[in-house]
Amino acid sequence: MKYKVIDNLMDKDDFKNLQSLIMSADVPWYFNKDINTAPGYDPNTNQSYLIHNLFNLNLDYVYSHLYKNFNVFWKLLNMKSLIRAKLNLYMRTDKIEEHHPHTDLPFEHKGCVFSFNTCDGYTKLEDGTKIESVANRALLFDASNQHSSTSCTDEKARFNLNINFF
Repeated sequence: MKYKVIDNLMDKDDFKNLQSLIMSADVPWYFNKDINTAPGYDPNTNQSYLIHNLFNLNLDYVYSHLYKNFNVFWKLLNMKSLIRAKLNLYMRTDKIEEHHPHTDLPFEHKGCVFSFNTCDGYTKLEDGTKIESVANRALLFDASNQHSSTSCTDEKARFNLNINFF
């Protein structure tokens, strides 16, 4: 799988409801002091972000009471097995910060970065392709390949969902 971009992945009303939830005060966000720990990452950078874990197969249980709100993705992405699902919140910065390249997992699998808001942040793929953050857009790719996230400068934050699956 090279990559695929799907605009308007969700029904408009379903998207608005989920977007309202994610961008509300009802989501407990947790501070992550490092964007990633891939080889070559400098832990002395000031790059950090907030996450909300929904599910992680490696830990064999659902983290979040919000998980049920994301069941729609099973059908939309034709998922057979979920490995991990988490929400990401990258705070606004004065200039775009492109984060250190990383892989999500060390084996071939499908990844989805789903955007909840439109902003000037993006996901950069291994070949240098930049996929802009557009509300209700899904980027599908093999997340065992190198990729990078970014901050944004034109909104208060960049909100997305990261799903790893088969």
